[in-house]
Amino acid sequence: MVDTTDIDRAKDSGAGWVAEHVRRYLETDGAEGHEWNGVPTLVLVTTGRRSGQLRRTALIYGRDGDDFVVVASKGGAAEHPSWYTNLEADPQAAVQVDADRYQVRARTAHAEERARLWPVMAQIWPDYDEYAKKTDREIPVVVLQRI
Repeated sequence: MVDTTDIDRAKDSGAGWVAEHVRRYLETDGAEGHEWNGVPTLVLVTTGRRSGQLRRTALIYGRDGDDFVVVASKGGAAEHPSWYTNLEADPQAAVQVDADRYQVRARTAHAEERARLWPVMAQIWPDYDEYAKKTDREIPVVVLQRI
């Protein structure tokens, strides 16, 4: 199980700008990085499905009650992002939101729930609607429930 202390030990995203965002976020307990381009972000740590290594990335998030909601868009690419396929293999993860850290269990929103949450997330980040037009896959909406 991924623990909140794993947030500091995880390997950063291969995308340089994401890795820099995560480093700045963690160094400042979210004072720099929680808000990115006017939207809230969190740091997610997953276990690599093939490597078993801890991986971290920054994601735009919304809220659904006590749960965090993220979108596996990968900018409308044909394939799911690695963090999502990692969560499919092992739904136990950790997040940092501002300075707070939580263990979470991830699940893909079911159809009715996705229909309700997609507009919420598209209001936060309108590009999600454009990403959906770029791909034939249904972009997953992921609910991160605190453990």
